[in-house]
Amino acid sequence: MSIGFWQIAIVVVLVVLLFGRGKISSLMGDVAKGIKSFKKGMKDPVQDQSDTTSSSDQSNEEENSDKK
Repeated sequence: MSIGFWQIAIVVVLVVLLFGRGKISSLMGDVAKGIKSFKKGMKDPVQDQSDTTSSSDQSNEEENSDKK
């Protein structure tokens, strides 16, 4: 038993009736923002971690040179 066109159409109509077009479009916009921030988060930590490590090493060196 497979899902046919009419079953999908009925589900879509019910979702539109329950939530309304405005709510669905804002929900899809929120989903898109979430996906973008997830992708950005997957790229940035590797770069940020190396940047943070090098900047923290530099600040540690500066603190150590000030103490001497």
